[in-house]
Amino acid sequence: MNDETQKKRLKVLKYALFVVAGVILVRLFMIQIIQKEEWVAKAEAQHTFENTIKAKRGEIYMMDGSEPVAVVMNEKAWTVILDPMVAEEKELADAVFTEEMKPYLTVDSATEVLKDRTRRYFVVAKNVPRKLALELREKEVTGMIMQEGTKRVYPEGTLAARLLGFVNMDGDGQYGVEGSLDEELKGKDGRLKTIADVNNVALSIGKDNIRVPAEDGKNVVLTVDRNVQAKVEEILQRRMTEFGKDQASALVMDPRTGEILAMANLPGYDPGNYGEVEDASVYVNRVTDDPYEPASVCKSFTFATGIELGVLDANTMFYNNGYEVIDGWQIKNSTYGQANLLGPTSIQNALNWSLNTGSIHALKLIGGDATQINEQGRKTLYDFYVNHFGLGKETGIELYEATGLINDPVEGDGRDSLYANMTFGQNMLVTMLQVASGYSALVNGGEYHHPTIVKGYMEGGVLVEKERAGAAWRAVSEDTSRQMREMLWGTRSLMRATGVDRDGYFVGGKTGTAQVIRDGAYSMDEWVATYVGFGGATGEMPEYLAMVRIWKDGETTGAEQYAQPVFNDISDFMIDYLKIKPGA
Repeated sequence: MNDETQKKRLKVLKYALFVVAGVILVRLFMIQIIQKEEWVAKAEAQHTFENTIKAKRGEIYMMDGSEPVAVVMNEKAWTVILDPMVAEEKELADAVFTEEMKPYLTVDSATEVLKDRTRRYFVVAKNVPRKLALELREKEVTGMIMQEGTKRVYPEGTLAARLLGFVNMDGDGQYGVEGSLDEELKGKDGRLKTIADVNNVALSIGKDNIRVPAEDGKNVVLTVDRNVQAKVEEILQRRMTEFGKDQASALVMDPRTGEILAMANLPGYDPGNYGEVEDASVYVNRVTDDPYEPASVCKSFTFATGIELGVLDANTMFYNNGYEVIDGWQIKNSTYGQANLLGPTSIQNALNWSLNTGSIHALKLIGGDATQINEQGRKTLYDFYVNHFGLGKETGIELYEATGLINDPVEGDGRDSLYANMTFGQNMLVTMLQVASGYSALVNGGEYHHPTIVKGYMEGGVLVEKERAGAAWRAVSEDTSRQMREMLWGTRSLMRATGVDRDGYFVGGKTGTAQVIRDGAYSMDEWVATYVGFGGATGEMPEYLAMVRIWKDGETTGAEQYAQPVFNDISDFMIDYLKIKPGA
């Protein structure tokens, strides 16, 4: 090789070195100046540990007489978190994605976990039980973090399942108290961000460390009495079996305060195994979230309206033809053709024998014209139903609830016949809770109380009761309430004559047998039975109010034969459980 060739090669090499050095300098300039923040963030991600500090979910209590008892609790369970940046696929497949772990995994395979290797945090399993978590920890999987937490436990099994609800795999409350009070129960998660060593172990030093403590959820105490709840469910199950019915709901409340003592729906389910149900409708609390037509229990509201306005009382007479023709429609009594009830009769008899003609006559009187239904009567009944007795609107209870429907008194065709039917609880949709709350106002002296399911909170092992709200408004006068108590007591004359109602106790109530709409029309072959009643010592204010609904799709279910006996059982139990002494 001659000197000239060697010089050329050295020259080319020198230029090449200059180019390479230039590229390196430009790249360093880009990294250190232009893209500094981006690369700093990437570097920090390599040695920064960031984790969520899980808040402890609050427990749920019921009352056992005067003492709170836990009915929804927490037990230790583990969440498995992986760091995809350092995890190894085969190791994950062998150790984590096993048959035993399958019920707790959030993804199907290790491949899904490692799809994005820039991630540092991937929740791969939840609610792992202690035994399995300990076995997994011993395997020392690369990039695995075991986070201790809690799993929801329902030691009472199916008791009050539709009232309580459940917590899903993501830790979110669903249905019932778990759903409606989810924010209170859940609390607020904390945050931990710190420097990690080469083994991804958090260090306690570093100026950029962040630690925000978790705020645990509240321990909620319900007004429900566990003993009353259990007994009501036992009665419902026994009577359903006896009657061959497959659906029943009931609630018991204190009409003086609005506190719910029991809220039962059957069939139930196990909230701890909520995924095993065949039909999701079993989650629905029919007391609060299933509007229906309660039928003749609403006659009480119609008569109370007339009494409050001074246009009728229990002795007001009317002529019962067995039917009325309104807007061209013939509206019959269920006792149509029963000769001993035809002719002149009283409003008290209309309540005793559930005569639709009686409540229709009351609507005429409410409108100021004994011969026909008019707009004034419709508007007045609407006002009392909605604004006095709280029908067709939310009650304000601390649960999910439906509003229902009370039809407009003016807009629409056939308003007279529609409102004639509404006087006995058809052509309207309300919840059991709305009816029971309105009835409480009828019999407690006339005051409407918003129903409540929350008594207070457990703080440091002590029940701290929330402040009682008192009456929301006056629904009717004390005198109207007194007259309605006496009229509803009068409906149970047969119960007293046969010894079903004990001496010294003042028990009243009303049946309701509703036709069900199928294919756009009322069916003659399917009815729902309802009974609402109250009880206490003679001469005293009622101490309990209970409402029952029982039915089976496709079958007729009469209130007197099916719902009333269930109420009788509940009423007898409440008298004994509350230790109500007979009055004079």
